[in-house]
Amino acid sequence: MTATATDRIVIVGGGPAGHAAARGYREAGGGGSVQLVTDDDRPPYNRPPLTKEFLRGEQGEDALPLDEVPGVEVLYGTAASLDPETRVVTLEDGRRLRYTGCVLATGAEPVRIEVEHDHVHVVRTVRHSLALRETVEPGTRVVVVGTGFIGCEAAASLAMRGARVTVIGQDAIPQGDRLGEEAGQRLAGFLTELGCILELGRELEPADAASADVVLLATGAAPRVELAREAGLRMGEGGRAIAADAALRTTADNVYAAGDACVAQHPVARRPLRVEHWGDALTQGEVAGRRLAGDTEAVWDSVPGFWSTVGEHTLKYAAWGDGFDSARFADHGDGAWAVWYAGEDGACVGVLTHERDDDYDRGQELIAAGSPPPPA
Repeated sequence: MTATATDRIVIVGGGPAGHAAARGYREAGGGGSVQLVTDDDRPPYNRPPLTKEFLRGEQGEDALPLDEVPGVEVLYGTAASLDPETRVVTLEDGRRLRYTGCVLATGAEPVRIEVEHDHVHVVRTVRHSLALRETVEPGTRVVVVGTGFIGCEAAASLAMRGARVTVIGQDAIPQGDRLGEEAGQRLAGFLTELGCILELGRELEPADAASADVVLLATGAAPRVELAREAGLRMGEGGRAIAADAALRTTADNVYAAGDACVAQHPVARRPLRVEHWGDALTQGEVAGRRLAGDTEAVWDSVPGFWSTVGEHTLKYAAWGDGFDSARFADHGDGAWAVWYAGEDGACVGVLTHERDDDYDRGQELIAAGSPPPPA
């Protein structure tokens, strides 16, 4: 769309994609009104620390807010409906927001499994992290369910607080299917060196919860797509995500999607991708915002990736995210290592590094170019 001073931009979602959309719109010269709707209780903030420094009590709430974007009105509430015909977003309290351009950055919701326990937690918001932080003290018996990066980060942080942490997961080793056996073993080592007990290859049993003071569910997240689905937008991933093109446009005029709830066509990968990474949510949001401001060149074409810090160990990962045919572990000594992932055709499809930033940067270039991993 062509930006004008009469633009009315409505952004649904106060996470990284929503914030980046507002920032991208302004930085690309958008001068219209911007309303950002969030069902959180505060303006957009930095979420990665919620399983790390903030959860450990090393960082306060005052360090979390993201930089304020000029001229953005933050509205607190939940979007109940989107009408692409009349271009109106209606909130649950009845407020009607008319738009010329809209960004759906609705994010994802933690998956909650049934657990019989008085203290069951998830970590997605400041409120979640605060509640967990205030409940856990030295000696608290914590069961963490799930061996994804959220579970591993939180387990490490709670152990660093002095909690007695048991990690339960269905994988034989943490992230083994996603990262390979060598990387999974090192991830397990990061946890055990902090005193975590790993109970892997099985599901949570009633006895596990009964023996714990606190249960933390890190069992994945489900995209929040109800608003888009009920508005008749085309869905992808079997109805699990909002379909968009490389410019983040949906099938509704002047409605864009970004972040965890979106599956977008990637021009370099040449297929739709859905990623749940903080950095990619920022990038997608910026593209959507710039498009709303009239930037016809903005597309999402970067290689997806993320950083994860487990205890004092930072992993950097870049990959297309849909598997690999071979993984080669390269040990560089003194704790530095990299894993190179290749597809069936021999092209590099991913890289995971620990204390090897040059390999991480090189890996992104090789993945984008479709080149093979470096030789052993």
